[in-house]
Amino acid sequence: MKLFRSPRFLVAAAMAIFGTIPLFVKYIPLPSGEIALYRTLMAVVLVGIYLFITKNKISLGDLKGHVAVLLVSSVALGANWIFLFEAYKYTTVSTATLSYYMAPVIVTVLSPVFFKERVTTLQIVCFIMSTAGLVLITGIGGAGKNDIIGIALGLAAACLYATVVLANKRMRNIDGIKRTFLQFAVASAILIPYVSVTGGFNLTSLDGRGIAALVTVGAVHTGVTYCMYFSGLGGLSGQSASMLSYIDPMIAVLISVFILSEEITPLQIIGGIFILGFSVLNELAPYIVKPKCKNK
Repeated sequence: MKLFRSPRFLVAAAMAIFGTIPLFVKYIPLPSGEIALYRTLMAVVLVGIYLFITKNKISLGDLKGHVAVLLVSSVALGANWIFLFEAYKYTTVSTATLSYYMAPVIVTVLSPVFFKERVTTLQIVCFIMSTAGLVLITGIGGAGKNDIIGIALGLAAACLYATVVLANKRMRNIDGIKRTFLQFAVASAILIPYVSVTGGFNLTSLDGRGIAALVTVGAVHTGVTYCMYFSGLGGLSGQSASMLSYIDPMIAVLISVFILSEEITPLQIIGGIFILGFSVLNELAPYIVKPKCKNK
């Protein structure tokens, strides 16, 4: 039983569950914005219950000086899901997921701009090689129109997720699970009018399978899994947490190929290895290249 309560298991299990999201989204015949809305609403309820049970209160003082950043990150969070879910409709899950996992490298490139962080030569190489991997998964001109749209949507989602990560760096004084709850709540408030004017509410059109898939995405993939993730995160080093996060895309690619039977070419496999491999190397770069200390 200790294994199931260990931080490493909780984070690894959360990443594995996140990786199965595409399988369920494929069976929800609703507009992407509406799926994102229901996902945030269910997450608000479940994460709110978790905060109540654990007596983790949110103080208005925590938000001091962070309201604008919270608003931007919440908009980016909701839009990120919309673009990612839309990407699944245009291209394969593996292609959309690998495009989406350009996000960590985008964060590295933008961090010097917003936080004056130093970028090493190794990190620049990782960015170039990850971008080369993205070119490879497009098939170097052989991709169809829908695939290109799907890749563009996946990249847009990656940029938006990178925005969330950068915004979270600005709100480090707010506990992770509290910050996520607030972002879900604000994203819900923004998505309700967005959905009402773009396509309306079509929940009653779902059959039993669609409802089950939607509840799973909202309750399990978001509410329960985020609680698992943040419960385990505090007991891991940043490096360990970063490495475990790559379980997500690996599971998604395996589901794409072996369960959804979506085609993946040898060139796309190489591109995927480039993106994930150099993204992992990018995470390890600060530990590999350490500043030299001058002898006194």
